[in-house]
Amino acid sequence: MVFFQILFLIVLSLVFLACLWLFLLTIGAWMFTPKKVTDAPFLKMGVLIPAHNEELQMEQTIAAVRRCHYPEELLDIFVIADNCSDRTADVARSCGAAVAERHNLEMRGKGQALDWFLTSQTDLYGSCDLLTIIDADVAPEEDYFKELNCSLSHPEVQVVQAYNGVANPYDSWRTALVSAAFNVFNHLRMAGSVRLFGTATLKGNGMGFRREILQTYGWPAHSVVEDVEFSLTLLEDRVDVHYNPDAVIRSEMAVSRSQASSQRERWEGGRFALARELIPRLAGKCLQGEFRYFHALMDLAVPPLSLLIAAILFSLAASWLLFPSTLPIGFACLLISVIYVASGQLLMRAPLRLWCYLASAPVYIVWKMLLYLKMALRGSENTWTRTTRKSELDNQDN
Repeated sequence: MVFFQILFLIVLSLVFLACLWLFLLTIGAWMFTPKKVTDAPFLKMGVLIPAHNEELQMEQTIAAVRRCHYPEELLDIFVIADNCSDRTADVARSCGAAVAERHNLEMRGKGQALDWFLTSQTDLYGSCDLLTIIDADVAPEEDYFKELNCSLSHPEVQVVQAYNGVANPYDSWRTALVSAAFNVFNHLRMAGSVRLFGTATLKGNGMGFRREILQTYGWPAHSVVEDVEFSLTLLEDRVDVHYNPDAVIRSEMAVSRSQASSQRERWEGGRFALARELIPRLAGKCLQGEFRYFHALMDLAVPPLSLLIAAILFSLAASWLLFPSTLPIGFACLLISVIYVASGQLLMRAPLRLWCYLASAPVYIVWKMLLYLKMALRGSENTWTRTTRKSELDNQDN
């Protein structure tokens, strides 16, 4: 009995610590203002689009880029056609993009494709002052490039992350809840981290850089979660990742259960693998007095929200049955999680329709728990796998 009491208190303490961290980020997010020069002159911007078999998406994505409010003569579009077996390269060229084709089946993945382009195609993008990396299924909002330019024109900003939103929030209850989650994970946590610690974590899409940064580093991160991996490389070299929520880019989220499961298993399996590898090293650096790594440690150590809420509910049930004196701690954690989620929606001015979808959160949490159980029993596949696009499913139906 004593063993279970100790185990419960350890779990409850970890849950409470995670919730306190999220509460701290929530306070920071409400205090956040981005660093940018609002009247900055336009600099030459290179748009990097890594693509694998995106024939059906490419024309739409390039058209969305060209609709943005940015001088056409200062906007160069580069498509990295990576191991494509369709007409991605031809479609991109017909839309006026410069195309670099890569064929290397042994080094597959977005990180590998970016590294190849940045290290071997310098002559292609060398005249650009700024570079941004976007996925092939995105829709940048009209001021996306203008806002990146304003941020990267600030003397203290070399790297900036845009806000990643959902392009199809109301296609299903899953996409709606992902949109609500992005308001928290891709905005509140980013804003809070930058406000309190001066830096945050790249999100893999909608990233902006001064050209010199990518010429120096290439893209040295090749894991499934290459964005987190590269963020830690920049952190070690004291290069801050800033955040501009006014630069908005929206991506298509998986609609069907099979799409969503595959996508989530890849993302979270890669994140869990990276957490197992890096948490001990980051904790060691913090214990040695290098506290600038603390935000990265907590970002990896705090579990996904669905898993955290499940742990809070488990703690409440255990407290009710076995340890009534700890109930206030469990209720405090539950209250913090509600404030945390609600703050993300308020900060991003979520419409009432999205708030209504939060009622389906219990179903989403159950689905995620089953997915985690499947990953634990089978093991996650920590390899790059492309998610089937909605347009491809529609094309199959037709």
